[in-house]
Amino acid sequence: MKEEHSNLLADINLTAAAQRRLQAAIAEQGGACNGVRISVKPGGCSGFEYVMDFDAEPQSGDYVRQFDGFSVYIDASSYQALEGLVLDYEEGMLASGFSFSNPNKKGECGCGASFYV
Repeated sequence: MKEEHSNLLADINLTAAAQRRLQAAIAEQGGACNGVRISVKPGGCSGFEYVMDFDAEPQSGDYVRQFDGFSVYIDASSYQALEGLVLDYEEGMLASGFSFSNPNKKGECGCGASFYV
């Protein structure tokens, strides 16, 4: 049985730009998935890195938040480092990508690719 945590609804937020980009990216997968998994893994020079992957369904114990046309899945251990996260998508002339505003982050490496809590 999949476990959903309703408290996630108030804790993880995606800006409208991030939602639009994720909807488009999932549509490009051709029905192979209906969600995005956001997690953290050990790595980088500061301790943790953000990871985003497509996923077909939540795993047991995942926190789940549904958006228009897709869901976000976060495993319980990653959730501890991501609670209160705001995910945005920014487009620029030289670079485009997702940005993570994480209130749990105590610092990051010089290039911003990894962080510590």
